[in-house]
Amino acid sequence: MRLGLDVFLENDYKKYTGKRIGLVTNMTGVNERLVPAIDLFFDHPDIELTALFGPEHGIRGDAKEGEDVTSFTDPATNLPVYSLYGETRKPTADMMENVDVMVFDLQDIGSRYYTYIYTMAHVMEACAEYNKEFVVLDRPNPISGQRLEGNLVEKEVRSFIGLFPIPNRHGMTVGELAKLFKHEFGYRCDLTVIPMQGWKREMYFDETGLFWVPPSPNTTTMDMMMLYPGTCLVEGTNLSEGRGTTKPFEWIGAPFINGQTLAKQFNAKKIPGVLARPITFIPTYQKHEGELCSGVQLHIEHRHKVHALKTGVALLETIASMYPDDFKFIESKPGRYFIDLLAGTKELKQAILDQQTKEFFKECERQLEDFNKIRENYLIYK
Repeated sequence: MRLGLDVFLENDYKKYTGKRIGLVTNMTGVNERLVPAIDLFFDHPDIELTALFGPEHGIRGDAKEGEDVTSFTDPATNLPVYSLYGETRKPTADMMENVDVMVFDLQDIGSRYYTYIYTMAHVMEACAEYNKEFVVLDRPNPISGQRLEGNLVEKEVRSFIGLFPIPNRHGMTVGELAKLFKHEFGYRCDLTVIPMQGWKREMYFDETGLFWVPPSPNTTTMDMMMLYPGTCLVEGTNLSEGRGTTKPFEWIGAPFINGQTLAKQFNAKKIPGVLARPITFIPTYQKHEGELCSGVQLHIEHRHKVHALKTGVALLETIASMYPDDFKFIESKPGRYFIDLLAGTKELKQAILDQQTKEFFKECERQLEDFNKIRENYLIYK
């Protein structure tokens, strides 16, 4: 298979000869031989690269989650590198003054919490506002483009980890999402998507033959990405989601948990495709930094049977029932909970505490049916 980047550089770049190019990218923007798009564009005799734009984690991927990134001058190319995760998340008029075409080349991980797709939306918004062209160089959805999971984000809890009414696992590529954002959510820029060649919807990233470049410090393995649409919810609690360890979003625990008991109770639920193993770990940063935590590692036994959101919710339900006095949802402000932004609804929090999530998942199925009818209009690949 071939990436949108490789397809673009074979022929499509000719449409933009003589135009000034701004490139939204980071360390994941590489071709099939791991050569960075920045180098390929900068060294190309017929491409005039004038500016670089970086998302969360920075253009080199060295910033932690949620950490503001500053703008700077790239020492290799002497080009300005504008941060879209600092003072602004949308390119300003000054940033785009020397740009005619914005090219987007970032690897997403297939879950709505991941901010790169919202950086794309803000760039689309700026392109519409300042009359610039927008080109998406498409990349695979690493957890395949078939499965959908979750609910649609409700308006009152939208944020930069859930900006649009899309499900936790959306089953779309960034190119397909760009089309959806334009026609369904009003981001009506001059959009061109450069499709991949040879990618099929059922493919996981490790079936593409491509090298995997982690899009962020905690995006580690296929198992992590498979679990992330569910285990990311742990961020909204006082449990460690494994940040500061080698297995983020696979290791879940806290100082007050007995991992052996938790593993037994979780495995007794017989969650399809997943097994829990008791572990202990000490996070090097984030929640419970330097403290001995006990908990579980979630192992994927069968990726085609895993429903990540149901897995994550079942784990939270188990821990909430075992440790009602210790388990808590984090308040960002009095009465405002981060879990609501992650869940895309205020309903899931109480359902977990009450051990009553069946109705939530019934509503998810209804919402997914409606979303899929819309989604099908923008799918590029079979």
